[in-house]
Amino acid sequence: MQKQLIQVYFDEYQGINTLKTQDAFLLQAAREAITLSYAPYSKFQVGAAARLINGVILKGSNQENASFPAGLCAERVLLSICSSLYPGIPIIDLAVSYHNQLGESNKPISPCGICRQSLTEYENIVNHSIRLILGGMTGKVFIIEKATDLLPLGFSFTDMK
Repeated sequence: MQKQLIQVYFDEYQGINTLKTQDAFLLQAAREAITLSYAPYSKFQVGAAARLINGVILKGSNQENASFPAGLCAERVLLSICSSLYPGIPIIDLAVSYHNQLGESNKPISPCGICRQSLTEYENIVNHSIRLILGGMTGKVFIIEKATDLLPLGFSFTDMK
């Protein structure tokens, strides 16, 4: 038996004002997408924005449902929009922000497990990594160079061949 170590590196910024202009713009777009959220049950609104390789910016938000928890996360809504409107076009950057109506929104949150799997799959489909920009309404911002870093030892379509 041999122990192995898995590490994830990310860049930490003190806030949106310390980001490069294009990163700050995309995070602000994700914050704006929060207003499109439908989260009457969890009161946890999430917005996401993607910059495609062709320069187009698209937004998505979480959408809950009365048959809770049968909702959709903002990241998966956004991936569906991207793949439907611009099939095969890589996403360069994807920003995620949130507003917690029941508490603070002052630190980065990370995509859930299903979203991590979906982001990894999208990277594999278009053969291009997705850079993640994660931040709340205020506070620190994390930048992760590729979504697959959030799913070490992930399962993908290559495992099904």
